Amino acid sequence: MESTTHKYPFIKNYAFFYFCFFLCPLLVSASSKSTNSFPKEAFPTKHGYLPISPTSTSSIFYAFYEAQNSTLPLSQTPLLIWLQGGPGCSSMIGNLYELGPWRVTESLTLQPNPGAWNRIFGLLFLDNPIGTGLSVASTRQEIPTDQNGIAKHLFAAITRFVQLDPLFKNRPIYITGESYAGKYVPAIGYYILEKNANLNVSERVNLAGVAIGDGLTDPETQVVSHAVNAYYVGLINKRQKNELEKAQLEAVRLAQMGNWSEATDARNKVLKMLQSMTGLATLYDYTRKTPYEDDLVEQFLNIGEVKKALGINESFAYESCSDVVGDVLHADVMKSVKYMVEYLLSRSKVLLYQGQHDLRDGVVQTEVWVKTVKWEGIVEFLNSERKIWKVNGELAGYVQNWKSLTNVVVLGAGHLLPTDQPVNSQKMIEDWVLERGLFK
Repeated sequence: MESTTHKYPFIKNYAFFYFCFFLCPLLVSASSKSTNSFPKEAFPTKHGYLPISPTSTSSIFYAFYEAQNSTLPLSQTPLLIWLQGGPGCSSMIGNLYELGPWRVTESLTLQPNPGAWNRIFGLLFLDNPIGTGLSVASTRQEIPTDQNGIAKHLFAAITRFVQLDPLFKNRPIYITGESYAGKYVPAIGYYILEKNANLNVSERVNLAGVAIGDGLTDPETQVVSHAVNAYYVGLINKRQKNELEKAQLEAVRLAQMGNWSEATDARNKVLKMLQSMTGLATLYDYTRKTPYEDDLVEQFLNIGEVKKALGINESFAYESCSDVVGDVLHADVMKSVKYMVEYLLSRSKVLLYQGQHDLRDGVVQTEVWVKTVKWEGIVEFLNSERKIWKVNGELAGYVQNWKSLTNVVVLGAGHLLPTDQPVNSQKMIEDWVLERGLFK
């Protein structure tokens, strides 16, 4: 989720964090028992905590699911890393509501997900930044205030994860995520490439590509697209469009002056105005009659027996989205990471994908910033054919690519794209990683 406000109060107990940092790794293996709510087969292959530095008790919670049916030897099977947006929303939303192997139902039980992203790949969910979801922030001051700080912590967690199993060492790693992770993903990708340049081959992170779904990446460009988008979809009239455009330009003006916190407030105002003008259930998908039910994840992870099974202290209150993390990163919201994507395009491969119905960080919002990218292949990309993409003989969307850049529009999907189109999202990620079909 890329959200302007968080629904949940901050009720984390820091004493628990210290307890958890030292004892959770022991609890994880000791208490992973099957329960009615959490059947044994739904358990992660590995889960626990990855420290961000030797001098801190802060750590990132991870849940890893090995490939269900890898067609390659495990030592060569790609590893996907998933980062949720927010800022401050938990990757357990992605895990249990979008693309993990099991999805939480309205009755708070788990059912297999036919579109799981770990069908033929390993899949690692990281609760990022620290203080988010099940992750540990020993003090508020340790929560990063910018993308470089976030990337530093993620790099520490990823390198620690790779050390957990010798089979992880050479597996190609793809960093994926949605929404506000439209910043996290390029930031950690950029950081890895910069770091790798000064490391011995044996110490490098084997980055193979990055994928951004419905991302907020270049906010200044993206914020000015809302009015025209809503107008041409038929959701607002000309007068409302003009009103919205004034508010959009104010967000840009404040960003250009470097008044970052005020610029974030101005962007939030634009989205609130759009919500108010349209009366939609959610800007995340203008076709939905009710909002996404991702709060089911919070309800599920606060069930006592589920916490016990995962080795989490029963007094710990899990929140889907953290107000504190959101507040710490408030001034970061309008800052661009486009230059990081440009760097990645010349050294790696990049997938951008959007749900057709997303009004916040959707098709138009992505197109406007991609047009401004400085990269040697951008003209060829913009002039390349937009191909009709079918899955199982049915129209699934459109694919446009040139060399290292691929853009996909997924039909019948909103902001939480894998929730809306599980099988098509699975097909997209698999074909892009393996360079099959239209993704060659």
